[in-house]
Amino acid sequence: MLVWFVRRPEHVEILYLDFDGFFASVAQQADPRLRGKPVGIVPFDAAPTKSMTVIAVSKEAKRLGVKNVMRVPDVLAICPDIILVPQRPDLIRRAHLTLLSEIESEIPIDVVKSIDELACTLDQHTSVDPRGLSQRIKDRLRKNVGEHITCSIGVAANRLLAKIACKVDKPNGITIWHPREMPQPLLLRPLSDIPGVGDRMAARLAGRNITTIDGLLNTRPRQLRALWGSVNGERMWYALHGYAIQAEPTQRSMYGHGRVLPPDWRNLPMARDCSRLLLVKAARRMRRDGFAARQLGLWINGLKDGWTASSALPSVHDDQACLTALHLLWVRAERALPPKYVIMRCGVMLTDLTPLGARQLSLFEEDDTDRQKWERLQDIVDGLNYSHGKRVVTLGAWTPPAGGFAGGKIAYTRIPDAEDFL
Repeated sequence: MLVWFVRRPEHVEILYLDFDGFFASVAQQADPRLRGKPVGIVPFDAAPTKSMTVIAVSKEAKRLGVKNVMRVPDVLAICPDIILVPQRPDLIRRAHLTLLSEIESEIPIDVVKSIDELACTLDQHTSVDPRGLSQRIKDRLRKNVGEHITCSIGVAANRLLAKIACKVDKPNGITIWHPREMPQPLLLRPLSDIPGVGDRMAARLAGRNITTIDGLLNTRPRQLRALWGSVNGERMWYALHGYAIQAEPTQRSMYGHGRVLPPDWRNLPMARDCSRLLLVKAARRMRRDGFAARQLGLWINGLKDGWTASSALPSVHDDQACLTALHLLWVRAERALPPKYVIMRCGVMLTDLTPLGARQLSLFEEDDTDRQKWERLQDIVDGLNYSHGKRVVTLGAWTPPAGGFAGGKIAYTRIPDAEDFL
């Protein structure tokens, strides 16, 4: 059961920071040849294809009308001179950690929301001059990291309002919404500025004659709970009205990785090999955090459709058990899909988690000597890989697809550990 508490602050309490065009700006900071030019980040180093997507673009490209997550042909039609640069997850991670260190020299970071967003809680001292604090953060980053990585900052009574305020003066702006001024500044923003209000939710709200933030504010908490289909709608109502919300922490529900495949890997055998690497990476993260899984899922995306299936696991965490289950899922996939099926993306998910110290096995599994040997062997393999700082022992071949970083790529909502790049 979700338990949460609300109160209404009288002063600003949250500073929300969002780096501007983060992937591209880090590339520009690292490579002077890219500075001041339109840059697009692509998943891997290969000749552009019709299906390749630009995952992030620079501020210069955005000014020309290019957006994140556009197909390369559409991007080139808008901006023929854009420079396409393959992603560098290791560089992005180092930049992320460097920037966090600089920010924490000014104020403790409360939560890292994603690779390019974070929030800080203001106390009585730091809330007195939030604009001065924001400018000191910007000055420190410019001086100690570089002038090409900029950030926008929003300050408000709670995290949601601060995140929305962060969008007001992008890029490189500072926006402060004091509780005494609300909700007037909020009413000037489009409904799409609210996190979670995408096209589908906007259409659902329009069906209830809610097309502006003013209309949203004039609803009742239970109405938004019903529209969202969860308590998140009710929590949003309170947050938009200036309440600070504290929820109990949630437990991790899955470990997984997905990968866009390079052109010469878009077939069943190569996608299968890629999924093995992704699963080994996910299982390693799961072991590191002290969990075992009782379910394995495999998903495959083609040009127009996809395939997905799952398989039960006996509460395991070692590579041998996970890869054995993955093999059986691929047997099913190869029976269900045409031999020349074009696979654009594939991924794996370990779910139904339980802490290792609390997992319950059946009597047969508890006494399975082979299972015990595989888990002991896994401990030895992990120890060797950790101690040597690279992957010296693997179960089967280890050949990452073009672009590397299988399982170590940067997802906006997850920052890899250094070990993810081994």
